Amino acid sequence: MRLAVTVAVAALACRGGDGRPPSAGSPPRPIDDGAGAARGSVDGAPIDAAPIDAGQIDAAPIDAAPIDAGPRATIIDRPVPWPREREALMLAYRRAHSDPAATDLTITPRLIVLHYTGGNSAEGTIGYFSRTRLEAERATLRRGGAANVVAHFVIDRDGTIYRLIPETRMGRHAIGVNHASIGVENVGDEARWPLTEAQVAANVALILDLADRHPIERVLGHHEVAALRGTADYVELVPGYKNAKGDPGARFMAAVRAGLGDRPYAAAP
Repeated sequence: MRLAVTVAVAALACRGGDGRPPSAGSPPRPIDDGAGAARGSVDGAPIDAAPIDAGQIDAAPIDAAPIDAGPRATIIDRPVPWPREREALMLAYRRAHSDPAATDLTITPRLIVLHYTGGNSAEGTIGYFSRTRLEAERATLRRGGAANVVAHFVIDRDGTIYRLIPETRMGRHAIGVNHASIGVENVGDEARWPLTEAQVAANVALILDLADRHPIERVLGHHEVAALRGTADYVELVPGYKNAKGDPGARFMAAVRAGLGDRPYAAAP
């Protein structure tokens, strides 16, 4: 049986993924481009209340039939601040890691990289991505550059899709492929807040939409990026700057790939 994809559109309010106002204090840290702490850690930051029960993919079987996406994804634009300082820091990052001659941050995306945030708040994730610089406490990650991490999209637990930066602007979300990829962060993790069926459906709809507008050649999880080392898709000029990640996990990627069917870009690396 084919599943119809419906991407829920939430009201634009300062609320977390569970519909409650975010907790006071620093927001949970989303997952970075791989040089910082292990996935799944929110580093002691406040956590919002229990997430929406949207059908946890680790608690119930997922229909593996290809998804009939129907209308493409509904995207809510939530642009993060992008002052001149951030532009300069990101350009310095690009020159150091992938293109010494770069004069801007324009990319032609060929890859889509799926992540999970390690927290349960979309607002917390967007708030963190809104910062210009990495905080001093993230010394390991800062060795790769002071520009803050950012993905292009955040998908909340109910399937709501937020776009944070233009799809053709380079973000900082996955070592080695930032120069050619669109990053998609899914609110949750594999243990405390397992990713939901609503997120699977939203990822499929978003990927189909992006593939209609960009020359997408491959969709992969952050944990699969390492498999691209030694290929033309992977470019990292800083010796030793690499990582091994586990998100969003084989089960989530299998569910998304089942939804994408036999499209060439859906094959695992």
